Amino acid sequence: MFILGNGLVITLDENSTVLQNGAVVVEGNLIKEVGETEAMKAKYPQAEFMDAKGKVIMPGMINAHHHFYSTFARGIPSKGKPAKTFGEILEGLWWRLDKVLTLDDVYYSAMLPIIDCVKCGVTTIFDHHASPFAVKGSLDIIAKAAMENGVRACLCYELSDRDGEKISQEGIEENVAFLKRVADNNEDGMLAASFGLHASFTLNDDTLKKAKEAADAVGSGFHIHTAEGPEDVEDSLKRSGKRVVERLNSFGILGPKTLAIHCVHVNDDEIKLLAETGTNVVHNPESNMGNAVGVSPVKKMLDAGVTVGLGTDGFTSDMFESIKVANVLHKHAPQDPSASWAEVPQMAFANNQKIAAKFFPNPVGKLAPGAYADMIVVDYHPWTPVHSGNYYGHILFGISGRAVETTIINGKVVMKDRELLLVDEAEVAAKARELAVKVWERF
Repeated sequence: MFILGNGLVITLDENSTVLQNGAVVVEGNLIKEVGETEAMKAKYPQAEFMDAKGKVIMPGMINAHHHFYSTFARGIPSKGKPAKTFGEILEGLWWRLDKVLTLDDVYYSAMLPIIDCVKCGVTTIFDHHASPFAVKGSLDIIAKAAMENGVRACLCYELSDRDGEKISQEGIEENVAFLKRVADNNEDGMLAASFGLHASFTLNDDTLKKAKEAADAVGSGFHIHTAEGPEDVEDSLKRSGKRVVERLNSFGILGPKTLAIHCVHVNDDEIKLLAETGTNVVHNPESNMGNAVGVSPVKKMLDAGVTVGLGTDGFTSDMFESIKVANVLHKHAPQDPSASWAEVPQMAFANNQKIAAKFFPNPVGKLAPGAYADMIVVDYHPWTPVHSGNYYGHILFGISGRAVETTIINGKVVMKDRELLLVDEAEVAAKARELAVKVWERF
């Protein structure tokens, strides 16, 4: 048992509780109690005390959509003309990169963004993986990287038809094998799984039927890019006469355990379908801006009752950065300076908690009794008072991922005073640079 105390505690619980000199009591991998520091020390005199030295104590962040496999794209030499459309970005970069990854590459491409997540205070990650010529065992490799870093992760393989029927079948088998593995052996709640699909426009009817049957057999929902660019909508209409969300719904893909990623090009009828089926949406503002695909109708979806969470799509591992960009994007697009004030924290905090609750046995993303002991200490000494009514303004304008000093996951300290305790980042990065040269040669 230990107490992390003497800090400004932002609980992100249902009451938005903020404690000026608060403490979190941890027993095993769960939070036992949250209260005033001196009261907790008196109540649990046997507990080891960790001093936050007046800094911010808050829950670890949740990233509801990441792509570890994108690691080796950083600094990659361009081998073609500049992309003018989203489809050209996919074909010229991502669909060339994922084809040349080996299982060794998969491991190191996971290690580095996971390390970055730990350093930025992200403790729970939903990853969406692709390595079409290294499918079998890829999720186990990523799980190994996650466990070595001590992070909580929900993994899947993005099934696609773009590399042929054999590889498509391998994608189905990889998802099912990992789903079964997690179901059979996950007592500590560190791993979860979903059934990954790339996107409607790379999946034919027969594959969607097979995927649905396979997922139903193991009780899984799906993790799929949905109406990210106009290409997805055009393809769906051509294939089926239906828009993307409608087509996915016709195959039973939507539902409470499905993550529909992006949902940029969705209309009112599709938003209604998402709400009626309880499907979760994940917004990725930086990625949408970078790929120039448009602005997701986040407020309209939230107003309709859709659970919209927040992710990064591999663009960054810093969720504080994603919060900042979401805030300005949804002001800039409608030219309304009062927009997005309530919607962004709803996505990042309340809704990411709700999404994670569908995959992990105990709550994450809040400091409350019974929740997993996933929390961070942030080097932030506020310039003005902090309370339950204004803590979000302090997070938005005062905190970034690089201000995180200590990261605790599942009751274990994995980074303390900016020092990683479980892995050697320099050693991992050096090996990754060696592999990157070979990846770029094959690219």
